[in-house]
Parts: sequence; C-alpha cells; structure tokens
Amino acid sequence: MSFKFFGGVHPNDMKAPANKAAVTVMTPPQQVVIPMSLHIGAPCTPTVAVGDEVKLGQKIGDAASPVSAPIHASVSGKVIAIEPRLHSNGTMVNSVVIENDGLYTPCETMVPATEEQLNDPDAIAKLIREAGIVGMGGATFPTAFKITSGKGKIDTVIINGAECEPYITSDHRTMLEHPEAVLGGISLIMKACGVPKATFAIEENKADAIALLREKNKPDSGIEILQLPCRYPQGAEKQLIQTVTGREVPPGGLPAAVGCAVFNTFTAYSVYRAAYEGRPAIERVVTVTGSAIAEPKNLLVPVGTPVSYVIEQAGGFKKPAKKVLMGGPMMGNALYDLSVSVTKGTNALTCFAEDEDKTVEDPQCIRCGKCATVCPMRLEPALLYVFERKTDYEGMDKFHIMDCIECGACTYNCPARLHLTHSCRTGKAKMQAKMAADKARAEAEKAKAEAAKEEKK
Repeated sequence: MSFKFFGGVHPNDMKAPANKAAVTVMTPPQQVVIPMSLHIGAPCTPTVAVGDEVKLGQKIGDAASPVSAPIHASVSGKVIAIEPRLHSNGTMVNSVVIENDGLYTPCETMVPATEEQLNDPDAIAKLIREAGIVGMGGATFPTAFKITSGKGKIDTVIINGAECEPYITSDHRTMLEHPEAVLGGISLIMKACGVPKATFAIEENKADAIALLREKNKPDSGIEILQLPCRYPQGAEKQLIQTVTGREVPPGGLPAAVGCAVFNTFTAYSVYRAAYEGRPAIERVVTVTGSAIAEPKNLLVPVGTPVSYVIEQAGGFKKPAKKVLMGGPMMGNALYDLSVSVTKGTNALTCFAEDEDKTVEDPQCIRCGKCATVCPMRLEPALLYVFERKTDYEGMDKFHIMDCIECGACTYNCPARLHLTHSCRTGKAKMQAKMAADKARAEAEKAKAEAAKEEKK
C-alpha cells in the first residue's frame, strides 16, 4: 500500500529511449583526480604518498571518524600529486591524482567475503564500511554508519528505486542489468540492520524493471517490490518514507526517529559487489544527457574521472552548453569548471543548450502562492526568498528555511521564474555560517570569562 505526501509536481520525465540506453563501460581516462571528501562527514587523510604505485581498489584515504568512508583507487598506476583540486561543490579539496597505467591490476584486498562474514550482521556492516560505500543517490551519507547508528531503532528498510527526477535513468538501468545483485544487496542490508523485511519502492514508469525484479525475487526473501505512482520529489527520503509507511519524519529529525532507514538502488548493488566480489565503491553508472549532448547514454564511470572526459565519451556537445549540471534538472548543481571529478554520488550529468534558457531579468513575485502549494515540506518559499535577499536571519529561522530539501518543486511551479530554490540554498548557507560564528563567539567569551576568573584567584 502507498500513502501520499503533501505537495509535489508532475514534470515530463524526459526518460526517452536514448536516455534509457544500456550501460556502456567507459574507457577510463589517463588520469583520475580523487577528492578526499566523497561523502558527508569527516574528510579522509591520504594513506599514500606521491610516487607510490597503487593498485585498483587499494585504499588511498581514510579517517578515524565514524561518520566517514574510506576512499579507494579507481585505476592502477602512480600517484603523481596530492594537492588541493577543485571539487564539484565549488571548494578546493585535498585530492590524490593517479596516472593510469592501463593495467588495472587488482589489489590483493579485493576478495569475496566468507560465508561466516555473510551471516554476521556486524561483519556485513564492517565490510560495507571498508568498501567505502555511501548513499549513491547523491546524499553520500556513509552507509555503514547509517546501519550501525540505527541498530535497535529501525523496523523498516526501504530501498529507493523511485528515480523520480527527469532525465536520470542510471538506477533504472542497474535494476534491469543486475536484478539478482540488487536484490542480493538488499538482503545483506536487511541482515546488517536486523530487519526481516524490506520494501523496494519503484515508480510505475519503470514497469519493465518492476516486472523483472518481481520475477527474480524469491518468495521467502522478505523483499516487497512496491509500485508507486509517478510524482516528484517522491525519491526524497522523507517523502518516500511517508509514501511507503504513512509515517512523517519530524522537522530536523532523521528517518530512524520513525523507525526507518532508506538506501539507494545503486548502494544496494554496491553492497552486493563488495560482499561477493570484494570490490569497493570505485565506479558509478552516470546518465549523460540533455539537449546539448550529442549521444545521450548511461556510462560506467570510474570515480575521479574529469567531467569533461565523461562528456567526450557521450559524443561531446552537439550545441554549445549553456548549463552543465551534476545531477538532474531539479536538484543538480551547476558546474562552472568541467575539470572537476565524478564522485560516488554522481548519478547524472545533464547538459542544456542556450535555447532552453527560460530565465528572466529581474523576476518579480506575483503573490500567487503556487510555490507553497507544491512544497513537500509545507514551507513558504516566496517569503523565504524575501528574507534571504534581506539576510533576515530571524525571518529565515521563523519560517524554517533549514527544513528546505532543495527539491526545486517551487522553482518549477513559479510563473514569475523566481530563483526560489537557489535562494533557499543560499539562505541555508548564511544560516549555517551565522550559527558557526555565534558558536565560536560564545566559546571565545566563555574562555575569556574563565581566564578572568583564574586571574582573580
């Protein structure tokens, strides 16, 4: 049974046959640049040095923090630099640069798990951690930490197969081409979480994948393949939980607060490969598409591959690209430099030509309220837009800007073409900067007061 969430929109899914093409194994580049931050949480410290020879799948970065995930070499070759490089998030991030030797010599650590490990929930969580697996739908939250921190709180596992954003078909292709592996990965996640059942939620525009998975799914697997009506942003974590279970995650809360844990389709596939092949998270299926792309396709891309190289593998630009997004048209981040690398969470590169630019100069709100009717978080985007432009911290806080999931539904529905999503994203950054500054100021004042107290003694 499926429930409904508030708001949402119904954009043309743009999942044309060209975008649904079978996955092509891309020729790896001559050089990969692998950032030491490929996940939410503490960045990794390189475990290799310049001049080292590394093997495919070898660990090249790690961190002691539990909210982190190791990073591995996506090719074999020589480390030629360890230095700050531009990341897709717009910051400079310490990165390991590897010159590909073309041999793809596998690391000795890439071995399948033993039968004993596959039946031990803690051992499964450990191998997921060591494989560097994160939320591959874009969130990049470390999967092992999600599992271990939810122990005893989770009674429902949901696998996100909605893939509701227009153009993107990378998860759809993964379901079609590796159904047994995806289902096997789900079984391992269930075992690690200590939950006997899971729901694999897939939107109805993937009828072929739903039929195939139901055919391959074993009657006693505990996995339900649930068909959902198409509605954006159904793939957002909180909205998917409400659709599948009817439970609502409280503002500022995590899914575990309502007994749920959500994992992406490609994450489940990666768990299977880590367990049965010993292969860490070193590659990602990426949908390369949009009106500017000559040959839209799905490519299997090594992590660390420059975006410019991936676009070349899809025939390059048939028209000058006005905007290149890492991700889809609703939630993707615009790139201003195509030298940045594909990350673990890169599910698409969407490239638009100039003739699709619908922006207007100096847009003005017409107070229609259409943005509020589609916001799945029940926010008032038009008001938040005003508060952000004025840097009104009190207003942004009062109207819960930090609850915005940046889904883009408000911007899509705005007849005035206001940059509502961008404004909320900027406002959240301002609020985070202010909170950090306030915390630093409070700590400094506390230290000063304690120092003064010591002096009086």
